[in-house]
Amino acid sequence: MKLESWNIASDQLRRSLGHNNFKSWIEPLEFVGDETGTAEFSVPTSFFGNYVRQHFEDQILYQLRDAGMQVSRVSFSVGRADLAAKQSISTTTTKSSAIREEKAREIQGAKLDPRFVFDNFVVGKPNELAHAAAKRVAEAGPVSFNPLFLYGGVGLGKTHLMHAIAWELQSNRPDINVMYLSAEQFMYRFVQALRERKMMDFKELFRSVDVLMVDDVQFIAGKDSTQEEFFHTFNALVDQNKQIIISADRAPGEIKNLEDRIASRLQCGLVVDLHPTTYELRLGILQSKIELYQSSYPGIEVRQEVVEFLAHRISSNVRVLEGALTRLFAFASLVGREITVELTQDCLSDILRASDRKITVEEIQRKVSEHYNIRLSDMLGPKRLRSFARPRQIAMYLCKKLTSRSLPEIGRRFGGRDHTTVMHGVRRIEDLRNQDSQMSDDLDMLRRSLEG
Repeated sequence: MKLESWNIASDQLRRSLGHNNFKSWIEPLEFVGDETGTAEFSVPTSFFGNYVRQHFEDQILYQLRDAGMQVSRVSFSVGRADLAAKQSISTTTTKSSAIREEKAREIQGAKLDPRFVFDNFVVGKPNELAHAAAKRVAEAGPVSFNPLFLYGGVGLGKTHLMHAIAWELQSNRPDINVMYLSAEQFMYRFVQALRERKMMDFKELFRSVDVLMVDDVQFIAGKDSTQEEFFHTFNALVDQNKQIIISADRAPGEIKNLEDRIASRLQCGLVVDLHPTTYELRLGILQSKIELYQSSYPGIEVRQEVVEFLAHRISSNVRVLEGALTRLFAFASLVGREITVELTQDCLSDILRASDRKITVEEIQRKVSEHYNIRLSDMLGPKRLRSFARPRQIAMYLCKKLTSRSLPEIGRRFGGRDHTTVMHGVRRIEDLRNQDSQMSDDLDMLRRSLEG
């Protein structure tokens, strides 16, 4: 009966908190039971439990009582079974790392990083499609999309997924011939083969692989001879139904000086974008990295407010986030001080300054019009239809919250409107945010997208 009450409460939480919050913070909770008026839950980590307590405890209690459970408080603990599982995973991971180090010599091309595996890849909304596609290719089954083309900005996980695919392929199909290398290495080998007059050896090497993986393919753009050979290699492998996996910093059609025929070929498969990280994804990444670092820096704890501060302030890319955390742990260890927000601000002042990004009114207008699928000219124009007026008020609200522009300045940017019109729009959205969960979810998503 008690588990049934939790299932009812859980369904209500899904509706009231929205899909993303529920998926990230409620679904992982494991209901253990209730003792003396306390609902007990097992959580993956202590940080996870603290975060849920701070942000969702009241809603959980309310829904449990509404479902008929007589409870007055909620407790979260990392269960023994979870701890044993973690220890088992840790031992397995250590062994697996050693095996991967050994196997790295067997994979042709660049050496793979044993840290870059699927187990260490934190999945969230911005990268879930790329992760799913990478996992599918790594199963080494029949080729379903060829090539798989992953693209996105610096530090969003492209190389991590490429290495993870290679490791998984080696594990699932040790009999197949996998080659992983960067575009620069491909170009270097090609030039070396030309110089040493060993082009036949070069062609034989690259056209005999079962899986070809090329990282940062944008670097061959503008190199005519290299592009020519890459094109022929690509065609030869596709004709043999061999899998090709490519990464780049932008979509094929947006790579400057890349031959049209190559861009066209690359677009024939599955092209997947890794979007900028969201606040929730950055929280998950930080949580994962902190647990890893604490094994190297025993006794150092990171307050929850520090984790949230970092997730809010450092939104450029994951590498910067990881670098900041590494510096923070090292600094705290050297000076023997507790990691607080104040220490974090002092230790990471240069990173925080570089990460501060100015959001523009134009950027907000474009993002809101795209989100609501209306033309920018309609949002800025005189039309007062609800389908245009509500997005207009939302954009004004976000301009007030996310920029330093005054109300008169914002009004001028919205078709020369008076500052009182802007003030009314901002107040209207503030009222709706408190009444309408869908409006609240939309505003949170737009804000995260702009800040990310």
